[in-house]
Amino acid sequence: MSVPAEFAGKKIVLLTGPGESTDILFHALDAEFGVHRIIVETPVSQQQLLKRRAEKLGWPTVLGQIAFKLLIAGPLSRSSQPRLRELKQAHHLNDQTLPTDRTIHVPSVNAPECIAKLQELNPDVVVVNGTRIIAKRVLTSVPCPFINTHAGITPLYRGVHGGYWALANDDAAHCGVSVHLVDAGIDTGGIIAQALIEPGPADNFTTYPLLQLIAGLPLLKDAVRAALNGAIQLRPAPEGQSRLWSHPTWAEYRANRRRNGTR
Repeated sequence: MSVPAEFAGKKIVLLTGPGESTDILFHALDAEFGVHRIIVETPVSQQQLLKRRAEKLGWPTVLGQIAFKLLIAGPLSRSSQPRLRELKQAHHLNDQTLPTDRTIHVPSVNAPECIAKLQELNPDVVVVNGTRIIAKRVLTSVPCPFINTHAGITPLYRGVHGGYWALANDDAAHCGVSVHLVDAGIDTGGIIAQALIEPGPADNFTTYPLLQLIAGLPLLKDAVRAALNGAIQLRPAPEGQSRLWSHPTWAEYRANRRRNGTR
């Protein structure tokens, strides 16, 4: 790992869940700044995840979401592999696995082990990606900013699949990505930067997140650079209703597809 001279002595720590977006994000930041360590949490089991979701949304909605994943998202993902490869190649994205010598595994971002490791590492900035909601005790355990890249324009499209929901709502003006500070809420932290995406005819539900990551990486790099220099500046939130979005159900996706063609 080679650290640019201007950031020598500065520590960037990634606090993440496992997955391809984490791999891509790590390599992009490591090439730019040098990443000190990656803390990876164990994901919540599918059984626990579905149970919690059902408590919030009800089983009829959750069953509709499962049907969407099996009958629509799965086939879309398989048929979209050429487009995903095209995007990765065009934007020189590195999706190789994380280096084991810099990766630390914890049961949860909110576990005492994670707090202890953060305090031991004493980072200058923590970059978050794909974790469960981070508790306030973790966010205050070290004196540095936590920064997240969110696949949606906050606060209008908090939660998941913000790009899809913006298009489904005929709101292309808010189809994009946000880089923001992390607080104890769900995508409610101060906004550092936002950018829009313009999906093409070959894009759909399974390619929107990669388009958002591509648009968000330059913003994230700028935000990390500002954090390391102690110069983060926040921007006003766009006007509109703040709303938390979940996974579409089979019926919702089909209705949106018929109504305005959103894939």
